[in-house]
Amino acid sequence: MTVTITSAEVHDVRFPTAAAGDGSDAINRGDYSASYVELRTDDPSGAFGAGFTFTNGRGNELTCGAIRALAHHVVGRTVEEIVESPVAFWRSLTADVQLRWLGPEKGVIHMATGALVNAVWDLRAKLAGKPMWRLLAEMPTEELVASVDFHHISDAISPAEAAAILDKGLVGLKERLAELEQEGFPSYTTSVGWLGYPDEKVRALTRAAYADGWRAMKMKVGGPVEDDVRRARIIRDEIGPDALLMMDANQVWDVDEAIANMALLAEVEPYWIEEPTHADDVLGHARIARAVAPIRVATGEVAANRVIFKQLLQAEAIGVCQIDACRIGGVNEVLSVILMAAKFGVPICPHAGGVGLCEYVQHLAIFDYLRVGTSLDGRMVEYVDHLHEHFVDPVRTRGGRYLLPEQPGYSATMKPASIAEFSFPDGPAWR
Repeated sequence: MTVTITSAEVHDVRFPTAAAGDGSDAINRGDYSASYVELRTDDPSGAFGAGFTFTNGRGNELTCGAIRALAHHVVGRTVEEIVESPVAFWRSLTADVQLRWLGPEKGVIHMATGALVNAVWDLRAKLAGKPMWRLLAEMPTEELVASVDFHHISDAISPAEAAAILDKGLVGLKERLAELEQEGFPSYTTSVGWLGYPDEKVRALTRAAYADGWRAMKMKVGGPVEDDVRRARIIRDEIGPDALLMMDANQVWDVDEAIANMALLAEVEPYWIEEPTHADDVLGHARIARAVAPIRVATGEVAANRVIFKQLLQAEAIGVCQIDACRIGGVNEVLSVILMAAKFGVPICPHAGGVGLCEYVQHLAIFDYLRVGTSLDGRMVEYVDHLHEHFVDPVRTRGGRYLLPEQPGYSATMKPASIAEFSFPDGPAWR
C-alpha cells in the first residue's frame, strides 16, 4: 500500500521567552519560535509527518512563507516515491528554479527545506514504527549513502568512503546500544549561563545543575570581557576543576578580539569556545583554533550547508562539529556532515535548545554514535530546559544524560493545545 502526502499545514508558533532573559546571548534577545508544519496523508491510521525550523520571533513570518512556497514539491508525492529517489526529492526543494536564487542552499529557503524534509523523515519513522535514531541506525548502508547528495563535497568524501564508515559502524553496534540503554547519552546544559541572567541566578542555577548530575555546562560570553571572566569564575567555583566548562560567543567577536579575550578566559580552563567569530569566516576560525589551542573551537549551529562544514573540516578550523537539525536541509544534509566529520576525526556535538531542537538532535547524536562513531570520547548533546512540555514526545534526561527516545518518529510533534495557545498573532498567549 502506498501512502500519499495530501496537504501541508503550516503554523506560526511563538513563545514569549525574551522577558525572562531565557535564550539571551551576545546577539539574540528574541522570543523562541517554531515554523511548524504537519504533512497530512491518506494513510488509514492517520499518520502524519511533523517538522519545524527554529527562529527568533518575527523570523517565522519569513520561514512560514517559505515553507508554504516549497510545499508543492512535497504534497502529492508518495512516501515510496521519495524513499526510492531521496536525492532527487531533496534537490526538488533546494533547486526550485524560481526560489533557488534566494539561497542557494542557505538562509530562509534552506531552513524551510529542513522543516519539510524533517517532516518527511518523521513520517517515515512513524510508518516504520521506530524512533528516528533506530530507523537510521538499522538502515542498510547503501540506503543511507543513497540519501546523501555528494555534489560539491566529493573532494572531501566519496560515496565509497561514506559506505566504508557506515559498514565499520555495524561492528559493535549492539554493544553500544546496550550501553546507551543502560547509561543514556552524555549531555551538557546551557541553562545556567544565559547572558541576561544576573550573577546570583547564574550561581544558583549552576549549583542546582551540578546537584542534578550535570558535569558539563556552557555559558554565554561576548559582553564586556571583565564580566565574562567574573561569571566564568563563578561557574568554575561551583563545578570544581574536573567538570567541563564551555563558552559561546555567538559570533560577536572579530578574529583578533576572540584571540585576546580567550587569553583572558583561559584561566578557567574552558573546554571549547563556540562561534568565536562570524559563522562564515572559515579562515578566521582556523586562525583562532591555532591561537587558542588546546582550547577547542566549536561551531556549526548557523553553518549554512554541507559545503561550509566541508571547508571548516578541511581547514582544521574546528575541533567540535555542531550540527543543527534544521538550519541546513534536514536529515539528508545532516547525514553528509556527520560522515565528513567522521572522516576528519572531529566529534559531533549537536546544537540544541530553542524550540524542539533538543527533541530533534538527540536522534542524530544517538545515530552518530551507534552507526558512525565508535567512541563516546568528545561526543555530547546540548540540553536547554525550555519548552519541552509542548511536545508529545519530549526529551528525557537523568543524571546529566539523555535517555533514548522510545516513541516512533522524530519527536517533532507539537501538542495541539500548545499550537492553539501560542499561534501568532491570534493565540491566547498573544492576544
